[in-house]
Amino acid sequence: MDKINVEMEQITRAEESVEIDEQKLVYDSSVDHKGRVPLRISTGEWKASLFIIAIEFSERLSYFGIATSLIIYLTKVIHQDLKTAAKSVNYWVGVTTLMPLLGGFLADAYLGRFSTVLLSSTVYFLGLLLLTMSRVVPSLKPCDSNQLCDEPRKIHEPIFFLAIYLISIGTGGHKPSLESFGADQFDDENPEERRKKMSFFNWWNFGLCCGLFLGVTLIVYVQEHVSWAMADLILTVVMASSIAIFYAGRPFYRYRKTTGSPLTPMLNVIVAAIRKRNLQLPLNPSHLYEVPKSGTTQRRLLGHTKKLKFLDKAAIVDGTRDSIEQQQNPWKLATVTKVEELKLIINMIPIWLTTLPFGVCVSQAATFFVKQRVTTNRKIIHNFEIPPASIYALTAVGMIISVIIYDKILVPFLRRATGNERGINILQRIGIGMIFSISTMVVAALVERKRLNVVRKNPVEGSASMSVFWLAPQFIILGIADGFSLVGLQEYFYDQVPDSMRSLGIALYLSVIGAANFISSILITIVDHITEKTGKSWFGKDLNSSRLDYFYWLLATITAVNLCVYVFVARSYTYKNVDNRTTMVVADCDDGDNREALV
Repeated sequence: MDKINVEMEQITRAEESVEIDEQKLVYDSSVDHKGRVPLRISTGEWKASLFIIAIEFSERLSYFGIATSLIIYLTKVIHQDLKTAAKSVNYWVGVTTLMPLLGGFLADAYLGRFSTVLLSSTVYFLGLLLLTMSRVVPSLKPCDSNQLCDEPRKIHEPIFFLAIYLISIGTGGHKPSLESFGADQFDDENPEERRKKMSFFNWWNFGLCCGLFLGVTLIVYVQEHVSWAMADLILTVVMASSIAIFYAGRPFYRYRKTTGSPLTPMLNVIVAAIRKRNLQLPLNPSHLYEVPKSGTTQRRLLGHTKKLKFLDKAAIVDGTRDSIEQQQNPWKLATVTKVEELKLIINMIPIWLTTLPFGVCVSQAATFFVKQRVTTNRKIIHNFEIPPASIYALTAVGMIISVIIYDKILVPFLRRATGNERGINILQRIGIGMIFSISTMVVAALVERKRLNVVRKNPVEGSASMSVFWLAPQFIILGIADGFSLVGLQEYFYDQVPDSMRSLGIALYLSVIGAANFISSILITIVDHITEKTGKSWFGKDLNSSRLDYFYWLLATITAVNLCVYVFVARSYTYKNVDNRTTMVVADCDDGDNREALV
């Protein structure tokens, strides 16, 4: 009896020792800048994230300083018509937000997130430098005069587009790697840090919105009242400074080692499942193959779910063959965790598709919303005139307000009411944002109809007598929609992808906006073609000869119908099922009804 008591006391002391050790060190497969297990007190959390948010602020300052006035530059300086300029902006935004798929893959598989951010930020800086040169160097400028040109130099346009597409390439590595690198600074296994990570995405977007706000106010004001060249020079200097700040935070970061292509294990599962297609699944899923947690490169294992059962065949241990040989050959036998990781990606496809109409609504803010502002009265007091792109700042205001209210008021209240650590689950948050995006399109349609009525009654003065603040509601509501859906999409695609694919997960979120911009361009072409055949096109040479109100009603209808489909898809979605046990040989049988993950 005494011997048993001694053994029990030794086990208790060992567990206490491990617990104390985990309080000091971070065992989540990350390392510090010297390749050691990170100290919890001196690495990660907000002390590291602040450096990361700083460079995100700089990038968003540059991006929105360029993006929100791009359509004005294309129409006034390069002299593209409204339809062509809108398509050019959509293509650029589309490429900028689809490039992260490549950047995220390279970061996860080969380069690592820190190195990818550093490299892509340098490319971004070179793009800004070339953009500045295209407006400063005499032979590259649109024309010799500082005023608007009747016809710009032929060399200016290709140099200008080369510069902004260099910025697209830089964004491709910067955006997915930086956000996932920031979230990596919080340990999922530590309850306190896990809660801080949930707030990280909210405050990440707060920093993003601050960059957006200054980009569409200060930078746009400099563009309009000083010069485009001076605005570009400011952005270039700020980006160079933020790269230095980001690098200075190197000792405080937690780094994740690359594990090779995250797509190869998924291909392994498909091949192994096809090879074993004729085998019967065991009645008890706990008989499927899994390795001990200590034998995995990633700390977290995934529990079994009942969906996509055919893929489970990849984890069947075939007793007719040498099991040791199978375990050494990933093309013949996969773990339950690898099977479940593939299921996660497949289950994301319907969610990705049903969020595209939301992205189409968002894309209108950088094109037609901007042109609406140009035609209105932007004077406030003492003949001070707001630059057309600056009212976009109201989107940032709406987003900042919604994020603060959500994080500080709604989440604590909903945690107590629902018992859910998040307050509401991620997909519910995205759905709420979609409702606001429908409201945005409805309000935009009503305001545009009023603007056209003003033009019709006073064709000489047009809508110049109508205050720009008539457009304020659609921007504020769009900002609230972003505060729910965009932040929710970021959290969803980071949290629900396999741990080895988190940069690629952020890229998937960005690809929603990228693909939506291309869809918006295609939709404009289709609507233009159809309406032109039936009478008068909805997209004329200018805003007053167009019927954007009809287009906004069309988008509101499409998004409303899609919302019904999204609700159906979201209700049947199964969240990532993380097994938090310390040791494990086979996977637990899960009932498949895990509707909300704890992490």
